[in-house]
Amino acid sequence: MCGRRGNPLKTIFQLMCQLLWVVGMVMAMGGVSLLMKYRHYSLFFSQPYIFLPAVFTICGAAFLLGTGFLGTWLSFRDSRCLQGLFVYLLVVIFCVGSTASALAYVHSRKLDSETASLSEVFQKYTGSSHDRNSQTVDATQEELQCCGISNYTDWLDTSWFNKTGGNAVPRSCCNTTFFLCKGSVDQPWQLYHQGCQMKLEMAFQFILRFIMWGFLLGFLTEVVLLSTMARMLTMEQLFKYQALDNS
Repeated sequence: MCGRRGNPLKTIFQLMCQLLWVVGMVMAMGGVSLLMKYRHYSLFFSQPYIFLPAVFTICGAAFLLGTGFLGTWLSFRDSRCLQGLFVYLLVVIFCVGSTASALAYVHSRKLDSETASLSEVFQKYTGSSHDRNSQTVDATQEELQCCGISNYTDWLDTSWFNKTGGNAVPRSCCNTTFFLCKGSVDQPWQLYHQGCQMKLEMAFQFILRFIMWGFLLGFLTEVVLLSTMARMLTMEQLFKYQALDNS
């Protein structure tokens, strides 16, 4: 893309393209992780819109991967057409990434209201292994190591607790360090102390913030790429003018 003196710039350009490719892979993992986590805990969300950041993140990751590959190829070729396509793709990445980051930020601030249906799911708990609600609640409490919505006392107000004699919470509330735990409320130290809503919000907050910071890194890489590319093109024009003067 430029002459011999431009080799350091070309190296920087290649490294930034490879970084763009790496960011694309990482963002793809972030988007897929958010999508899978939402699918796993979808019963707890009142609206399905939280999957939108995942969709835009995966699309942005695809553009990052493609643009990184194109940029690496472009560093070995001198094509105005490919250069124009490369800049166009960087603009597309900026638009898609900005949308994904904005959606991630909005949903990270609304998680408390979006998980409002958590209490409804817990109220419908039956303890049956054939009931989807019950399976989801038990799996959530075991995986997130939590009990109830805010803490184990939330189970005291459920119909399931009253029907079962009012002396124990589901065994999925039991801390795994206590092998003989049967969920008795008379032995609260054997139960998980934190509620599931906070743990669930923390899990989603982590991924949403990961998406925001990941695209910020992508934007910074784009700025370096554009400035390096502009410098390389400027030097290329200077070499051409010098060649004409010498002739």
